[in-house]
Amino acid sequence: MAKTDLITKFLIWRLRHLSNKGFILILSGLIGIFSGLAAVILKSSVHAIQEFLTEGFYKEYANFMYIIYPLIGISAAYLIGRFVLKDVGGHGIPDVLFNISKKSSLIPRVKIYSRVITSALTVGFGGSVGLEAPMVVTGSAIGSNVGYLVHLNPKKRTLLIGCGAAGAISAIFGSPIGAVIFAIEVILLEISTASFIPLLIASAMGSVTSMILIGEESLFNFQLKESFIAAHMPYYLLLGMICGVVSLYFSKMVRATEKVMDDIGDQWMRTMYGGALLGVMVFFFPPIYGEGYSTLNILIEGNHSQILDNSIFFSTIENPATIIVFLALIILVKPVASAVTIGSGGSGGVFAPSLYVGGIVGFLFAYSNNLLGLNNSLPVAHFTLVAMCGLMAGVQHSPLSAIFLIAEITGGYELFVPLMFVSAIAYTTTTHFQKDSLYKLQLKDQGKHLPETKDQELLDTIDISQVIERDLLPIHPDAQLKNLIELVKISKRNIFPVVDENQTLRGIITLDDFRGIMFDTEKQDKVLIRQLMHSPPEILLATDNMQSAMEKFEKSGAWNLPVVENERYLGFVSKSRIFNTYRKRLIGQKQD
Repeated sequence: MAKTDLITKFLIWRLRHLSNKGFILILSGLIGIFSGLAAVILKSSVHAIQEFLTEGFYKEYANFMYIIYPLIGISAAYLIGRFVLKDVGGHGIPDVLFNISKKSSLIPRVKIYSRVITSALTVGFGGSVGLEAPMVVTGSAIGSNVGYLVHLNPKKRTLLIGCGAAGAISAIFGSPIGAVIFAIEVILLEISTASFIPLLIASAMGSVTSMILIGEESLFNFQLKESFIAAHMPYYLLLGMICGVVSLYFSKMVRATEKVMDDIGDQWMRTMYGGALLGVMVFFFPPIYGEGYSTLNILIEGNHSQILDNSIFFSTIENPATIIVFLALIILVKPVASAVTIGSGGSGGVFAPSLYVGGIVGFLFAYSNNLLGLNNSLPVAHFTLVAMCGLMAGVQHSPLSAIFLIAEITGGYELFVPLMFVSAIAYTTTTHFQKDSLYKLQLKDQGKHLPETKDQELLDTIDISQVIERDLLPIHPDAQLKNLIELVKISKRNIFPVVDENQTLRGIITLDDFRGIMFDTEKQDKVLIRQLMHSPPEILLATDNMQSAMEKFEKSGAWNLPVVENERYLGFVSKSRIFNTYRKRLIGQKQD
């Protein structure tokens, strides 16, 4: 009670002394700081766990503990998530998108800290996923719950969710501009100019928080040493198309693997099988242990042979062909490993795996070209980075985020032109065959659908139960015509639902169906309602969403349709009622 009173006093003070705009700006800065702090805690925890577990490994030999670690980490994450935190891992960013679209931007409070704990265990022990998605969930949960605490409406809570996501991504990558664009492109989809400012503040504060706590060290510690050469553009064109194809493979393999994991009905079996399978994959391919950014640093810096450290392939370490085959197999295996990690109960996302696979694709492209001695010697670092951008654009359908993210982590805009080009080509190639991003496809696989436009999003906020009209007078199928005429005298509607004693809808009658005989006294006693009734052109279900309802209206050409629940008649819905409700929601949204 004391806590509630304190918040109430604060809100009253705020209304008197702070404008809505100023209040949102202050909240965005605070959310950026807390999101950045959470990101630093998670990054530091994962690195500490990995360093502790692998400290005694000899790089010249295969290390069999790789088989055990992932199973331990995933099992621990699942047990703690289920029995302590009551929040089992799984999809991160898709769940945030669903909460924004279908749950009024309300994210459970437990997600503020649950994903930090479970992701640290999952990735620290070798789960082949990234920390970005858990951090986006954490930052988004911070924004959502702060908005709920201070009584903001869903639209402003959504903005604060974007602030949390921007602050988290900025803190992880040290990429404030890329983080803002990611929040707009992936999380918010549409935003006004005024709403852009809070995102900038949150992103900046997230980045500053990370700098203060862990310095300016970034995930990729290098500087570009070579300049962009325009003559390489044909190669970038080919790389963009390859990135598009690999993006399709990545998305399809993640979804196919998740389906296989879901088919294992018992969660304990999923955890055991998945953890064991992942351990075997990590044993044969140590670079897929954890996020894998260290592997990309090794490739970019030119230390190619180091990728075979700790693997059973160490005996052929000087053979370039082995490096090519080894990395090609990692491209095939990494999406499977990521999906197995999540599907077996671990916590993480596919953001980092998509960057990881992209980096290897780019490296292989340039390395193979140079090894074969073709016309031009290609800069390996450039193609590695640009392909990371291409895979992110193709898998997540976020080309702008990918461009600025990679441009910022390289410390400049030397590669801006090829980044733009490859991002556009990869995105175009992928969307030609696959309209939706992996995040939206994962939601569809769960039977969840996001609206395609803002109109659909607004329409989906209307529930059928809110627009049901119950003033239509029902009549029994065994009643006589004269009984119906009595209803006509008192009814204000010209449609009469035919309902039996169990409230089951048997059909409908309109005034036009009996207008010609309603004054025939002989037929009034002889004609039964069942002889006059007919089936409605379509029937709405109480579980239908408004988009489905509108499709039934369009298909039938009707203006009124009945609503049933388990065959039980509930009432009618009219187009005019839907349009009127939609108009009110639209006006309210603009006022907000």
